[in-house]
Amino acid sequence: MSGMTIGTLAAAGGVGVETVRYYQRRGLLAEPARAGGVRRYDTEDARRLRFIRTAQAAGFTLDQIAELLDLDARDDRSRARELARERIAALDARIEELTVARDALTRLARECGKGGTGPCPIIAAFDQP
Repeated sequence: MSGMTIGTLAAAGGVGVETVRYYQRRGLLAEPARAGGVRRYDTEDARRLRFIRTAQAAGFTLDQIAELLDLDARDDRSRARELARERIAALDARIEELTVARDALTRLARECGKGGTGPCPIIAAFDQP
């Protein structure tokens, strides 16, 4: 895919045109020179856009993604590993938090299912200061 318009690039990356422009303003994507009045993007731009989207899906911030792109250019694997380990630790903490919430909701749903008088345990749990 060579000579893509910004719309074609955006569609290939599963984002909107404004997202591509935002990434360009942030310095994550290059803004090619105009050729015949239109900017043309190539497969490397599409690859970089996919990388950004995949890294975001893994939970990296745009600042961290910029650093990863820079590390790739410098072949600095030790810092890339460090960033990955930090992200893994954050994910582990979030998983623990979600597990606690799931267990609490499971318990409340079980109590609610028993019936009885008084307020529903689920609603009562969320109605506390």
